[in-house]
Formats: sequence, C-alpha cells, structure tokens
Amino acid sequence: MTRCLVVVDVQNDFCPGGALGVAGGDEVAAATSQLLARGGISFDHVVATQDFHVDPGDHFSDTPDFVDSWPPHCRAGSRGALLHDALDTSRVEAVFRKGQYAAAYSGFEGHTSTVTAEGGELVTGLADWLRERGVDQVHVVGIATDHCVRATALDAVREGFRTTVLLGLTAGISRPTVDAALEQMRAAGVVLVGDPVVAD
Repeated sequence: MTRCLVVVDVQNDFCPGGALGVAGGDEVAAATSQLLARGGISFDHVVATQDFHVDPGDHFSDTPDFVDSWPPHCRAGSRGALLHDALDTSRVEAVFRKGQYAAAYSGFEGHTSTVTAEGGELVTGLADWLRERGVDQVHVVGIATDHCVRATALDAVREGFRTTVLLGLTAGISRPTVDAALEQMRAAGVVLVGDPVVAD
C-alpha cells in the first residue's frame, strides 16, 4: 500500500488573523508538522493544496453569503496565500494551486507545474500525480473541515483512492456545517478518525 498525506489549504488567510481565519487553523499547522516529525503514520508522499486566486469572479464578494461567495482571500502573490509558517514543508513534494479564475474547493481541482528537461512546463492534476506514484491510500488534513477538506476527501473517493480524514488535524468553521460535512463524507465511504477543531 502506498500512502499520501494531502495537506489542504493550511494558509495564512485561513488561520487566525487572516482574511478568513478559522479558529484552530494555526494549531492544525503545528500539529501536522508534529505528525510528520513523529512518523507515527508512515507516509510515502506528502503534498499540499493552496487557494491561489487571481480573478475568481463571483467567488469574491463585498456582500458574501459564505456559501458560494466570500470576502477576498488568498490572492496570488499575497502573504495570505502563503502556507502557514508553522507548517513544516520540508517533506512537501508538490503544491497544487487551485481557484485562480473560478471558485475551487477540492484539491483535485488544483494543478502543480514542473519544468521539463526541454525547458517546457508540465502541468499535472492531483489525481494523475498520485496515480503516477502508485498511491492507493490518501489521508487528508487541513482547513476547513466543512469546505475544502470535505470537497477534497469526497473527490479522493470518487477518484478511487481509499480515503481517511484525520479530523484532529482539521479545523472547521461552525458546528452545523461540520456535522453535515462529516455525515456526507461518512456516507461516501470516507474513514473519519478523531474529532475536528470547531469554534464554539
């Protein structure tokens, strides 16, 4: 079995003090680093996803509904879009950027790019990247449990990966939306371990 840890959107804007800060987001960053340092679960690969908005259209709004539209966040090139300082990225092999020109919640909507030997650019989606490395089991952590973690886990199942969400390494926005997300993931066959951090 080949296992990959997918770290979802552990970015400054999604942590306390950011444009869309989620309570406990900074704790998730630090705890994920500790998980990788301890090596209690052996991961063959580690990747991260990153909201990276250039012009996402209606995804940004001055009057957001916090379902489909949100205040501006994770603008490409901004400090808010950077992965959080408490997240140790030394084992992260690839970062999959998503949402440049439209709303994107799932890491499977993102792409990573590498320079080829000929000087060209090779763009790869997350599912293809995982398959190229023989990954069959995905563990998901990150922010937010009820949005991008949920969407990434559901897409992982749809893509045929055995999927586990380590809830103790996720942070959610609200109890009702987190509970709904947990029910949806469980029904889809996602294995849920632990309890998410959720603001009271």
